[in-house]
Amino acid sequence: MRIIGLTGGIAAGKSQVSSMLMELGAVIIDADIVAREIVKKGLPAWKEIRDEFGEEYLLPDGEINRKKLGELVFSHADALAKLNDITHPAIKASIENSIDHLIAEDYQGIVVVDAALLLEKGWETMVDEVWVVDAPVEKTIERLMVRNNLSREQALSRINSQMSRQQRIDKADKIIYNNWDISSLREQVEENWYRVLKEFHS
Repeated sequence: MRIIGLTGGIAAGKSQVSSMLMELGAVIIDADIVAREIVKKGLPAWKEIRDEFGEEYLLPDGEINRKKLGELVFSHADALAKLNDITHPAIKASIENSIDHLIAEDYQGIVVVDAALLLEKGWETMVDEVWVVDAPVEKTIERLMVRNNLSREQALSRINSQMSRQQRIDKADKIIYNNWDISSLREQVEENWYRVLKEFHS
């Protein structure tokens, strides 16, 4: 089994690359999906969030109001740190459990751990190599404003809450440059995919 860690700044196109890798045959462990799973109503992380932030951050059905909580944490660094302290250990444990399950099944393919905070949290120790999806800052701001219906200031706040582009690039084994040309993006993904396959089977 070969494990690729896939990361990148918000709105850089990481999910697009992840989808391409899935089409090529990779098993994807998506940290965003894991993050939604571990905060479902009644689970330990859900209880901690409720106790820390209050019931005003719950929806009428008791689930976390992700939009309202997101607005709080991306404008208050201390609130973001508190939320991360609650969720990140549970996310990491779930990812590790998924990897252990694949090992137990003697899976002989390529696994992609798709995680925006892979490098910030030191989770690169779980993977064999790190791919960083990089995109021009102005493009990511524009995309984030449209996708999430944010003001420029809100978009910048979310971008600035993460590791800088240069820090990610410095830690990358491979960089996928996303200039919003789909064919160019796919070409880079396929080139790196077949390289990994060749190394894996050599």
